[in-house]
Amino acid sequence: MASDRIDQILSQWQQASPALDVSALAVVGRILRIARLLERQREALLVPHGLSVWSFDVLATLRRQPPPHQLTPTELYGALMLSSGAMTNRIDRLEGDGLVERHRETTDRRSVLVRLTARGVEVVETVLPQILGSERERLEQFTTSEERDLLAGLLRRQLLALDACD
Repeated sequence: MASDRIDQILSQWQQASPALDVSALAVVGRILRIARLLERQREALLVPHGLSVWSFDVLATLRRQPPPHQLTPTELYGALMLSSGAMTNRIDRLEGDGLVERHRETTDRRSVLVRLTARGVEVVETVLPQILGSERERLEQFTTSEERDLLAGLLRRQLLALDACD
C-alpha cells in the first residue's frame, strides 16, 4: 500500500516520541487534509463565477428551499451555523452582487426574508452540476457503490458523534 503525508507524520512522531499515542491522527489528520484539498478544489471551480465557498453555501442553502427560495436571516444563519453578524455581512455582499434580495414579510413588517434572485438561481444551477461532477471524480477510487456507502456511513457516524458533543 502506498504511503501518504499522514503516514510520514505518524512515523516522525513514532521516532520523536514513541510513548505518544498518535493513532487518532491516522484518521483525523486524513479527514482534515481531505477537507482542505476538497475545499481548494471547490474554490477553484467557484472563482470564475465570482463566488467563494461561503457565498455558494448561502446560495445553495436558499436554492434548496421551495420557491421562491427564501429564508429569514435567522433560519439562514442557523442552517449555515454562523453568527448573525457574519450572516448579515454575507447577505449584504450577495445582495450587492444581485444574487439575493431582502423582502419584508407582508404579515410582519419587522421580519425580513432573504430570497434568491433569478440571477442567483441561475448561478446555482450553472455551478452545482460542475461541483457535483468534480466531486464524483474525486471519489472514483471507490469503485463500487458499496465502498462509497460504507465510507459515507462511517463518516456519518463520526459526524453524529461530534455533533452530539457540540
